[in-house]
Amino acid sequence: MFAQLPPAALQALGDELVWFGLPGGRPLFKPGEPADALYLVKSGSLGVFDSPSVLRHLVSAGESVGEISLLGGETRERMVRALRDSELLRLDRAAFERVLGMHPQALLGVARTAIERLQRRERGEEAPGLPRTFAVLPLDGGVPVRALTMQLMMALESYGNCLVIDAELGRGRGSDWFAAHEAQHRFVIYLDVPHGDRSNKSWPDDDLWRERCLRQADVLLLPALAAQPARDWPTMMPVHAARVRHRPRHLILLHAGHQVALGAAQRWRAVFSGELQHHHICGHTDIVRLARLVSGHGRGLVLAGGGARGLAHLGALRALREAGHAFDAVGGTSIGAILGAGVANGWDIETMTEIFRRAFVEGRPLSDWTVPLLALTRGHHASRMLRRTFGVLDIEDLHLPYFCVSTRLSGGGQAVHRHGPLWLWLRASSAIPGVLPPVLQKGEVHVDGALVNNLPTDVMAADGIAHITALDVQADIALRTNVEESSSPPWWRVLLQNKTVRRPGLVSTLVRAGMVNGEEASLRRRAQAQLLFTPPLDHIGMLDWKDWQRAIDSGYRHAIEVLEAGTKSAKETPYNE
Repeated sequence: MFAQLPPAALQALGDELVWFGLPGGRPLFKPGEPADALYLVKSGSLGVFDSPSVLRHLVSAGESVGEISLLGGETRERMVRALRDSELLRLDRAAFERVLGMHPQALLGVARTAIERLQRRERGEEAPGLPRTFAVLPLDGGVPVRALTMQLMMALESYGNCLVIDAELGRGRGSDWFAAHEAQHRFVIYLDVPHGDRSNKSWPDDDLWRERCLRQADVLLLPALAAQPARDWPTMMPVHAARVRHRPRHLILLHAGHQVALGAAQRWRAVFSGELQHHHICGHTDIVRLARLVSGHGRGLVLAGGGARGLAHLGALRALREAGHAFDAVGGTSIGAILGAGVANGWDIETMTEIFRRAFVEGRPLSDWTVPLLALTRGHHASRMLRRTFGVLDIEDLHLPYFCVSTRLSGGGQAVHRHGPLWLWLRASSAIPGVLPPVLQKGEVHVDGALVNNLPTDVMAADGIAHITALDVQADIALRTNVEESSSPPWWRVLLQNKTVRRPGLVSTLVRAGMVNGEEASLRRRAQAQLLFTPPLDHIGMLDWKDWQRAIDSGYRHAIEVLEAGTKSAKETPYNE
């Protein structure tokens, strides 16, 4: 903001700054209060809230909040609160105006920053700050927490230098010491290494160090052995959402083998209240993925719905894997949700291709026609296919973080599913109105998510995923005809009509009508993807499952072209651009 100021102006500005400390949980300002000062974060972190419980973004050390107030803002629009113990520098508007009297160029940086932030806010693109400090708080002494932390540190160093501070190094240090080390490192991990059973009160210093870890952290990492019985953390603060001041909490479940233990995540999550993310750790690659996710460098995959055209996802995924792309989180709608669940479960492309060929091509899930009281099909075949494919898996059991989207006709519109029986919510996400009956659960009616969000990149972005790869397979779907009529002819005439007459069928009309809103949303949400694939699929109808191989081949060829074009562009772009 003030980078262009000459030394004399910086000195004058520095003389006007007022230092003060803000304890974690204390508000800096609230909506409606006078906007009369800018605040620079020297150490710690602040949260900007849309409401008392909805955190919009994080303001880290070295960043600022309240720039608009220096340009004449009348009142604050949002609440800002310290997420942890923080040190701030306050610049009053009157003080800033004194500096402007001597150095008017100081206005340029503030105005530029304020305008950019306003523009991002209007576009809904206000970027969240990235966390810098982590507290690793294991359940007990049986968790191999030091080895886990060392591996996490090495993974984080791909994005900046990282320091681990344990009780031996940090005990007895003052706030200035911690602030100085946080300023010198991109990341700092505060490590609590318990000495055996925490119920043993012969370790009084442990409690003091644990409190220090909690005060210093932007993010809480909570490792436990997945196979153990779930129980409360000895220090209860991480368990209760209200006490962690909206800081992200990550439950880290360490599995003994290379497979996720079914039911472990659901069992452990029941200990906690409020928002909580969990991660399954079965090997080193999972720790690398954890480092990307908690540091704001995660890579997400979003797959759209589109009926039989969705099998093109398999070809694109094959090209992405051949090019070395890996994903840390997965989400999707309709058939995109179904195929995405395979990715999140760790299936390879060959396995997925065979499973979904049997499910959709041989299984014919839309073949149980019935009297159309709720829909044209009973939905039994579709439900049986999903149960057979995914068994008793809950969403929480998937190896990667995952969500799918349905439309809630009972009110509320979009429903994002992250918990519960996987097959059930996949069935809801793909319940095309009029074709498949809706899913009725707990008094609510769920149908195909394509009605409200066929390409949920916005959901993935709201999860803090930095790089999103999106595959959209249905935005160009169109029904065409070569006849003009406003009412249907008698059934016998339809049966006897010339084969050259092209009239849309009932199922195709219902499918297409149900996806119009989703199509418009997909077009708007494409811009939120850093890497986008839209394979040409005009030659494949939405219910042409027999063309499954053509869809896969088209998705593969298109992905290869996009990836090669991106590689060529990167090579041709000068470094100074």
